[in-house]
Amino acid sequence: MKKVLVIDHTKSMRNTLRERLEYEGFSIVTANNEVDARKLLSTVHFDLLLTDKVPSCAHTEEIPFIILSGEASIESAIEAVRNGAEDYLTRPIDMNRLLQAIHRTLDANEEAERPTPRPMTRRARRTQPSATVEAIIGTSPEITHVRELISKVAPCEARVLITGENGTGKELVARHLHLSSPRSAAPFIEVNCAAIPSELIESELFGHERGAFTSAIKQRKGKFELADGGTLFMDEIGDMSLAAQAKVLRALQERKISRVGSDRDIDVNVRVIAATNKDLKEEIKRGNFREDLYHRIGVIVIRVPALREHATDIPQLTDHFLHRIAEEYHCDPKQIDSAALSALQEKPWSGNIRELRNAVERLIILSNEKITKQDVLLYC
Repeated sequence: MKKVLVIDHTKSMRNTLRERLEYEGFSIVTANNEVDARKLLSTVHFDLLLTDKVPSCAHTEEIPFIILSGEASIESAIEAVRNGAEDYLTRPIDMNRLLQAIHRTLDANEEAERPTPRPMTRRARRTQPSATVEAIIGTSPEITHVRELISKVAPCEARVLITGENGTGKELVARHLHLSSPRSAAPFIEVNCAAIPSELIESELFGHERGAFTSAIKQRKGKFELADGGTLFMDEIGDMSLAAQAKVLRALQERKISRVGSDRDIDVNVRVIAATNKDLKEEIKRGNFREDLYHRIGVIVIRVPALREHATDIPQLTDHFLHRIAEEYHCDPKQIDSAALSALQEKPWSGNIRELRNAVERLIILSNEKITKQDVLLYC
């Protein structure tokens, strides 16, 4: 169980974070200031700090930390990341985003400490324990086609561009591509290109050396290096600045990266899978995306359909979410009548599968023993 130290002067925030994160399976300890935090750090090992400002104790102990700030300015975010923060979230805290940041940070920290795996023989691959990932639910022709593409594309080394609206499951497709590939035992590293300021993209992707800039107090590996031997998933690549696109293009062309502050090239063996909710061909026409990068990342294009395009899968998806959410709530799954399912199928679902999951969770909480059409009309 991962240990997380929450440093915050507000009791309500400490209690809120403790309650939610303990429910998610973390061991939580709280401190109301850095003096108390230092005392705890002297006796207990923590895997992560959550704090409202850059803590000097994190640098001393070399513990990764995430900032939960009340100041929503790009300058503060850049300064925090330059000072070593793994992520910068503003209040009120989006718990889903916080959980994603925590898992991403802990996973990256584990990969940084783990030796790069050697290439495996076919025999080794067969005996390697397989990782698990949530299934791609649906039997419609559209979803069947996506699964068929994954089975054809995963074994090869071709770069893949996954397109589709927000909430359609692009990351899930990327994870299936990775876990069905010969690289499945190596790291799967995710980077959200839209969330990284252009000033920090080079350090985030390629890493930096100690002393490369004022707040670079230790060497840091970038996402390309962490993904060596495995897969780098570049989500929302259509939101990346043109300057960052040029640096990524060079890395893909030469299969080499150089950390900020270093003149030494590092060979990287990475399969890149990119995703976007934008029409990159239109972005190229507008001058917002490089055509040469598009052709580098889009050897294979997999389009994930919007939920309204495969509404026949909604009953199966709903049943899946009813059971999954019931497991999370430690209760029996609720029943849903056919009229309610029909009502769900008639909705436009602009937020796609993510919106449907949220709707099912809301119905579980607010409906009686059985979910009815009236419940759907009231709460969805």
